[in-house]
Amino acid sequence: MTTFTTTEATRARMSRQKSKDTGVEVALRRELHRMGLRYRVHRRPLKGVRREADVVFGPTRVAVYVDGCFWHGCPTHATWPKRNAEFWKNKIEGNRTRDADTDRRMAEAGWLVVRVWEHEDPASAATRVRDVVLARRSAG
Repeated sequence: MTTFTTTEATRARMSRQKSKDTGVEVALRRELHRMGLRYRVHRRPLKGVRREADVVFGPTRVAVYVDGCFWHGCPTHATWPKRNAEFWKNKIEGNRTRDADTDRRMAEAGWLVVRVWEHEDPASAATRVRDVVLARRSAG
């Protein structure tokens, strides 16, 4: 078992991180709604899979995940902490592995996953999501 120490400041900062309804999620949802799209939020698209999508378009089977650059190891903005480096490496790589597994399971069940990085412009990301949803609507 790996033990590590965390400063009080780090512990406090990490405990304040929101996991739902982040500013990025809300901005994306606002843009999607402005575009006339209707959706569900924070749903588990697949029964038996304990992974919640941030935005779900049920009829077209499109699930949107908004990924934080730190927590999901953004190739552009990821930072690798020096303190407890091994712990954070394992944590972030574990998140990446789980994301890939989620994408695979969703695809096998006929869902299309759209991943949005927190650094993306909400309007551009919403346009990308809208295009996918509309394409799946017209294909169905």
